[in-house]
Amino acid sequence: MIVTVTMNPAIDKTVDIDALERGGLNRIHHVELDAGGKGINVSKTIHELGGTSLATGFIAGNAGKIIRNVMEEWQIENDFIEVSGETRTNTKVFESSGELTELNEPGPVVEEKDIKALLEKLLGYAGEDTLFVLAGSVPQGVSKDIYREITNLVHQKGAKVLLDADGELFTNALDAAPDIIKPNRAELEQYAGMDYIASEQELLSVAQKLMEKGIGTVAVSMGKSGAMFLQEGYQVKCPGLKVKAHSTVGAGDAMVAALSYSWSQGMPMEETVKMCMAVSAGAVTTIGTKPPAKEVVSSLIEQVIIEKMK
Repeated sequence: MIVTVTMNPAIDKTVDIDALERGGLNRIHHVELDAGGKGINVSKTIHELGGTSLATGFIAGNAGKIIRNVMEEWQIENDFIEVSGETRTNTKVFESSGELTELNEPGPVVEEKDIKALLEKLLGYAGEDTLFVLAGSVPQGVSKDIYREITNLVHQKGAKVLLDADGELFTNALDAAPDIIKPNRAELEQYAGMDYIASEQELLSVAQKLMEKGIGTVAVSMGKSGAMFLQEGYQVKCPGLKVKAHSTVGAGDAMVAALSYSWSQGMPMEETVKMCMAVSAGAVTTIGTKPPAKEVVSSLIEQVIIEKMK
């Protein structure tokens, strides 16, 4: 069972323009609205791949109702906790040059009773056959230790954790040794205190040190450069697939979905790597934060090249 946890979901509003004119008039060519937030994007992608998951987290107000309705339309099982306030709307401005500007709202303020209710809910789903996906930012009122707390809590019942976060959320959670992590290049550089673009060998070294903390699988997404994947006795790199990109939004979430889906299907690592590369490449060809079709993923899997790293 896969449980995706989205503490700070959003309505994702993607607008297409020619070029952003600061302080001037910008005419929008196309608008796309999606129920979003990292965990929700993961659930949608798992569904598209033919898998199942349960989506939970905090929702609020009318935007929260829209997210719940979208999950039900997709026939994705959900068990959200309603809180006061209004779920945020995140606006993504996509220029014809490929430049992306994101305007993210803060979201509602979550109270201690809501956090306690969520922890009790997650513990109820925890078991040896459960993978929790802890992904994205947290709303106001939630500690940056929350992912560490959840990881420790569900580990007590034998559950697994996949972490996709940045900053303090990422660093703090590492102490609880999540089973799978998926940092991107920038997040790994930030964690390691690198104020420059690190080489692949430097990123590999950081990833290896993370595995020494007891983390079983490390996947590092590197945008157009591809990704690297590590398990004990296994470390490989895959060049990025050549596709016609519409937007890079959601590519990281797609890789998390592929990691989760592969785990649920018991796929060997090599198949998991191919799935990750194909799903994330397919995601950049879609409009907004929509997942790639399963047929697209199947065609892209054939293009994946796996190179061993030393």
